[in-house]
Amino acid sequence: MRRKSFETMECPIARSLERVGEWWSILILRDALSGITRFDAFEANLKIAPNMLTRRLNALVEDGLLERRLYHERPKRYEYVLTTRGRDFLPVLFALVDYGNRQFATEGEKVQIVDLETGRIIDPVLVDRATGAPLTGASRFGFIKSAPDGAPQACERDAATPLRASTRARA
Repeated sequence: MRRKSFETMECPIARSLERVGEWWSILILRDALSGITRFDAFEANLKIAPNMLTRRLNALVEDGLLERRLYHERPKRYEYVLTTRGRDFLPVLFALVDYGNRQFATEGEKVQIVDLETGRIIDPVLVDRATGAPLTGASRFGFIKSAPDGAPQACERDAATPLRASTRARA
């Protein structure tokens, strides 16, 4: 059975999930961001079936998150190198690590984010670039989208339940 495609949806969350919403894709990107580039290393680290790994790597290449590069001619062997689009996924992984540690690590944090130069443990937080205000689950921030005339309008889950949205104009 084919899953629903989010490709044509306007929502940036849906469009992102179209590319990285399958859990193997996220774990492959995690491994790629930690330096793994070769098929056999992904397969060994993830303990994933080769046919599934091939499908997910091909999809990540097709969606521009990884680039396939020949590193051995006979037999042909390829490595999978992150593109700029793939490297831009790193903050999403940091957010998932932080969320998973806070919400689901009942036995304690097994993975921490560290500054590789200083060794200092990092406590990530998403902030508004303009003000530095932290964006938290209890924040005053919400979603708006541009109307056809370019004016901001509240996003809605359905006609009866609008999402919380700022009514201030964006700078």
